[in-house]
Amino acid sequence: MKLLVTGAGGQLGSELRDLAASHVGLDFIFTDREALPLDEPDRIAPFLNGKKPDVIINAAAYTAVDQAEKEPELADMINHLAPKAMAEWCRNNQAKLVHISTDYVFDGESSTPLREDAPKNPINAYGRTKHLGEEAVIAAGTDAIIVRTAWVYSAYGKNFVKTMLRLMNERDEISVVNDQIGSPTYARDLAQAILAIISSDTWKKGIYHYSNEGKISWYEFAVAIRNLKGLNCKVNGIPTEAYHTPAKRPSYSLLDKQKITDTFGLQVPYWKDSLQECLTKL
Repeated sequence: MKLLVTGAGGQLGSELRDLAASHVGLDFIFTDREALPLDEPDRIAPFLNGKKPDVIINAAAYTAVDQAEKEPELADMINHLAPKAMAEWCRNNQAKLVHISTDYVFDGESSTPLREDAPKNPINAYGRTKHLGEEAVIAAGTDAIIVRTAWVYSAYGKNFVKTMLRLMNERDEISVVNDQIGSPTYARDLAQAILAIISSDTWKKGIYHYSNEGKISWYEFAVAIRNLKGLNCKVNGIPTEAYHTPAKRPSYSLLDKQKITDTFGLQVPYWKDSLQECLTKL
């Protein structure tokens, strides 16, 4: 089976690359923005015609949430029109698509873990473009699995964990928002889940949610990073309103994982166990 992975240099793409060697039955093709610029959707179908993958894992995205407020057209190209082109190619070539989406398609107003059929109501440009990408994949009628995830981190790329480690080593005291609730996702766990789904005898198209188990705030996440690394930095919890950003963030991002675990028999690791694993790797 030939797998094409977009976003090869990102967090999820890098973890998939690490895991590729242990999946001998899969032939991986990794592409980055140089090989396949997703801000030029017209180039996608000709590129895919030359590779002819059986499955595409679209791990690429425009994820600069605040910058997307200034560059909505570019974010739309990468998060909406590029997945649309991939989905249409997959439909026309009997290929499957795994498309990665986000909790940002929701408004964060829920108080219970978000199910796949919860109403979508994005509150920033990034979320709106990811919402449109999901809708385009569905509208194409592709044999596609959409995986929504949240708070992704990894030993690779830029992310909250690496930012906290840097700040805690530079400063005696930092402040982190304590009223945004969710559960982090170790990109390696997500990569393993995706490959388990592709390698299994079960393929059921649709939308699924995946993050690590547990429920925490960003503040609690930061405190755990500090404690697990034995750092001395003081961490202060502050409300979202005290930390101004160009893009509004959802205050509640906890995802219900029942559907993905029931359908594919996956075991989802607890967030702190995965954090420890990543910190050890770092």
